[in-house]
Amino acid sequence: MWILARAKLKEGRRYYGAYPGGFPERARVLLGASLNTPVLHVCGGMARFYPYSRGFGPYDKTLDLDPETSPDFLQDARLPYPLSDRGLWRAILMDPPYSEEEAANYKVGSSKYPRPGSLLANAMVALRLGGRVGIIHYLVPKTPEGARFVAVAGVMVGQNNRLRAFTVFEKEA
Repeated sequence: MWILARAKLKEGRRYYGAYPGGFPERARVLLGASLNTPVLHVCGGMARFYPYSRGFGPYDKTLDLDPETSPDFLQDARLPYPLSDRGLWRAILMDPPYSEEEAANYKVGSSKYPRPGSLLANAMVALRLGGRVGIIHYLVPKTPEGARFVAVAGVMVGQNNRLRAFTVFEKEA
């Protein structure tokens, strides 16, 4: 169980759904990704504004449908993911809206809600063998085809907040 700080962004920016303080650093450990390992942040356009130096690496990229987040890849997360400059990704970190109701809080709205199963299927195509994908969500998704379950960690940011699960899978041959 990880008890984390409430979400913060650089320069006092505010964004509904930003990473909780301390989350990306811990997520990188379970993903087996050092700070210099390129990580694709799916539904994470604001990840580059995470204020702590060890959470967003110099080679990380963002994928988001909201143009106001200025993502590296402006696209729907339900479509196949682009590759990194080095080919297949070694690690993918997903922070989608957790339900259609939650998706209504984002500019793109609930009609674009990306279901965890389709996000994970896309990740399996874009990951190299042995690569890992982690998804933070209200549910622990079914293990995708071609993957093995690695870990799940509870994520909490204090009282009067819902518990989330960060689930990690590894791509197998």
